[in-house]
Amino acid sequence: MSDPSPSNLPLGGIVVLDFGQVYQGPYATLLMAQAGADVIKIEPPHGEPLRRRAPPGKSTTFPIAMLNSNKRAITLNLKHDRGLALLFEMAQRADVLLENFSPGTMERLGAGWAALSRVNPRLVYASGSGYGLSGPDRDNLAMDLTIQAVSGLISTTGFPDGPPVKAGPAVVDFLAGIHLYAAVTSALFERERTGRGRLVEVAMQEAAYATLTSHLEAYWNSGKVPARTGNRSHARSPLNVYPTNDGYVAMNIAVEEHWHHLLTAMGREDLRDHPRFKTNADRVAHIWTRPTPRSPHGRKPSARWKCSRSRSGIGSRARRCAMSARSCTTRTCTSAECSNGSTTTRSAALSCQRRHCVFTAQTGW
Repeated sequence: MSDPSPSNLPLGGIVVLDFGQVYQGPYATLLMAQAGADVIKIEPPHGEPLRRRAPPGKSTTFPIAMLNSNKRAITLNLKHDRGLALLFEMAQRADVLLENFSPGTMERLGAGWAALSRVNPRLVYASGSGYGLSGPDRDNLAMDLTIQAVSGLISTTGFPDGPPVKAGPAVVDFLAGIHLYAAVTSALFERERTGRGRLVEVAMQEAAYATLTSHLEAYWNSGKVPARTGNRSHARSPLNVYPTNDGYVAMNIAVEEHWHHLLTAMGREDLRDHPRFKTNADRVAHIWTRPTPRSPHGRKPSARWKCSRSRSGIGSRARRCAMSARSCTTRTCTSAECSNGSTTTRSAALSCQRRHCVFTAQTGW
């Protein structure tokens, strides 16, 4: 096993001052901490908003523990002269400062990019916001839900006969956190060549834009805003969440090879040259839909599947067969099942256990 110590990791030796709050900022710095950076989470005396969501009798929340593993923690009151002086002292020795306050907050406190870069020209200053640090929407308040709405994500989610629906998790917060991580590491790479840091920023609205790629393609091809399609695709089939006799199966047939593997798994290779199923365009033209999904438990698979599946059904046994045939098919898991830990999530948890967590904070600064 390779050495898990911070010095053997890509960002070993990098010091990050983390003013991140809620999801976006803390997730970006969590990725830095997992890459070996020494991340110091800095909160105001009363704690960041995510900590203050704790229910009565509790001192913190699950997301605080989850998103701040592998970090050290301190509090600073930047509205007090002593707290501001301590920040400048830390910034002189830091490599990165990250914040996702409303634009202008750090400047009003006297600790913005211009001020801190004067005391440490090598500092990479990262800012996350809803709409960016400039432009007409700069000062609009933004949260994951509102950015999902204004970016167009909500308009694409849901069934044709229903209203727009937000994505279940806070997808934009985490997308923007990943973009922040990429921006910081890119700036650190640049600093290796130039010796100077820079200001990097990520707007949540811009981070969400690329997720609309297929919907934008459908719009440019037809000149019409594509209708919501539920779990299926405008352009590929099979691609949907299908009810079965023992749960739901998610299927995404991306290339013809996947389709051929699926037919083999179902024992229906006779359908390979069927005029309704021969090409992806044929399958899209003959998609069978219903307005809303119904619970599959206690009922037979749909008539659509009867014409293109093995007679044993698309339940657990057939799903395992389809997966082994590499047809991009999987069951649909719940949050409870995900929390029990796949191989990937167990590996991530182990990497956190190898280092210190936020609640074993050291205060050596």
